Amino acid sequence: MRQDVSQKKTLAVLGATGATGRHVVSTALQRGHHVIALVRRAGTFEPTEGLSEVTWPEVTDVSALTRALPGTNVVISALGGADKGPTTVCTDGIRSAVTAMKAVGVARLIALSAHGVLETHDKSLYSLAVWANVAERMRDKETMEPLITASGLKWTIVRPPKLSDHDAIGKYRAGTNLPIRLWSSVGRADLAAFLVDEAETPRYACAYPRITR
Repeated sequence: MRQDVSQKKTLAVLGATGATGRHVVSTALQRGHHVIALVRRAGTFEPTEGLSEVTWPEVTDVSALTRALPGTNVVISALGGADKGPTTVCTDGIRSAVTAMKAVGVARLIALSAHGVLETHDKSLYSLAVWANVAERMRDKETMEPLITASGLKWTIVRPPKLSDHDAIGKYRAGTNLPIRLWSSVGRADLAAFLVDEAETPRYACAYPRITR
């Protein structure tokens, strides 16, 4: 993992106020990037050099994103739905993002999904367990991913296992065929570092990297 880059970027973060999104924002700022944080309400973040807030009260609002994204190098989506009940936050948000990105000519999209969707929705103990606990959120990600892969954008879909809130370890493993076990997990801070790493230097364009500690 890198601490700085020679060329600073402008990163737009969807889901910026969520548990993972806040780590993405702070990590990108620490590395000297400019961050556009999409938020439901203005004043969510403390004023910080390099940080711009843009109000995005509804994930279906394409026009707000279209106004926010000009000049952006990379869009990182850390969107997530409600813990319980049906949700379409990821699907609706990515549909809006793809439309807005095409409208303003932003080509690079990194989206947070989850291991256990689509072809990884199998009979493994991990997949069985995650679907038993958060099936609605997994369905949302299953309908989100095809919107990304059909978009024509330069995309990366990151599929982590269970997320934890412990401090950054600074070490993780990533790869497209990484085994995910029932006990696999990764901290949100380390996941955020990986997302920003990928924004700085694309290694998994049009691929589905997994990450675990």
